[in-house]
Amino acid sequence: MNNINAQDNNNSIYEGKEVAIKIDSVSKVYKLYESNSDRLKEAIIPGKAKRHKDFYALRNLSLNIYKGECIGVLGKNGAGKSTALKIITGVLSPSSGKVSVNGKVAALLELGAGFNPELTGLENIYFNGHIMGFSRENMNNRLESILSFADINDFINQPVKTYSSGMFARLAFAVAINVDPDILIIDEALSVGDVAFQTKCFRKINEFIEQGKTIIFVTHSMDTILKYCTRAVVIHNGENVAEGTAKEMVDVYKKILVNLYDISEEMKINKNTKLSEEGEWKSNFSLNKTLLEYGDKNAEIIDFGIFDSDNYPSSKIISEEPVVIKMRVVFNEYISEPIFAFTIKDLKGNELCGTNTMYENVIMSPINPGEIVTIAFTQSFKLQSGFYTLSLGCTGFHNEELVVYHRLYDVLSFEASIFKNIVGVYDVESSVEVYKNEKLRVML
Repeated sequence: MNNINAQDNNNSIYEGKEVAIKIDSVSKVYKLYESNSDRLKEAIIPGKAKRHKDFYALRNLSLNIYKGECIGVLGKNGAGKSTALKIITGVLSPSSGKVSVNGKVAALLELGAGFNPELTGLENIYFNGHIMGFSRENMNNRLESILSFADINDFINQPVKTYSSGMFARLAFAVAINVDPDILIIDEALSVGDVAFQTKCFRKINEFIEQGKTIIFVTHSMDTILKYCTRAVVIHNGENVAEGTAKEMVDVYKKILVNLYDISEEMKINKNTKLSEEGEWKSNFSLNKTLLEYGDKNAEIIDFGIFDSDNYPSSKIISEEPVVIKMRVVFNEYISEPIFAFTIKDLKGNELCGTNTMYENVIMSPINPGEIVTIAFTQSFKLQSGFYTLSLGCTGFHNEELVVYHRLYDVLSFEASIFKNIVGVYDVESSVEVYKNEKLRVML
């Protein structure tokens, strides 16, 4: 392995630190053919017209990853994240550029990678160890720890082709962490495990961080990046478009998801694409095509969205930060005192929270036909990391009877991420005091 010295003049915090992985102007190009006959003609008639298109999975990607840091890699599906990691581990070769690695790498690139499906779990432990350069005796010394962590009991003697995705993940992670790597790469592999297994994995990851090992997370889970990573990078269309703190890069990633990130202008947010009050909001979200909708539509919800503190639409929110839920309602009839509401539910349909203008003591004046009203609810949800749905409504009272003008149940889903570990659905924001011998000794 090459010994690499940090040479990032633009990042003084890493000056003098040893680089674990250096990616230098790496590109990976694939030839795409419209048909097999085009592939054959190009092969047997060299020098003639090109019959393929070049697809750049990576284009001049450069990145330094430093020893002892936990770094996150964010990007949409197809951005090039997994390709970059496969080049780092030697599974793929770059079309151009160079990758230098300083240390022993253990990688969970994809489910079952490095495993032979015809072999048993036990045989695959030795097989995987051999790939990584360990003798059978070395793997014998690690076997008890691997089996204990994987905890798949008698299935260890069954072919891995019979394993569930969770069992695959257990065995793969158990092997990866027990070969004493200097660099651990995890590419979405933990998303298939159950909660107990994920908790055990992240406890081990924390131990690795304390030991000064280098960890690379590739994930769509923003809360994982926020909780564990000191730094993150965003890859888009095969290029490294931004580097910075985990929080900064999560913000960039959220904007890329809704096509509101301008890469061409010095990687700044494109202020011109921020939605105006005249723009359509709901087109920036993946809407529920099977939502429950009803009401007489004397008032009709015609637009809606979830927005961050900078007024960008986002289906991924940070629980600690202000979030604005907006809806735009057109009135088809005269309504004296309309009530506007929203509700947040979990994916099981349990109502978790919500409010309306009546509860918030917002007194509405009469609204005439043809008028359009915009309503904005601003709050912080403090929700546990996970997926939730948004429901919207416009109601009112007529002759002391509740009238439903328009309701949209589960109209869109969104993902919440929270920095801290919490129990249950939401952060109770507890303040803890510990007393000993009747004296305040610790305040957290």
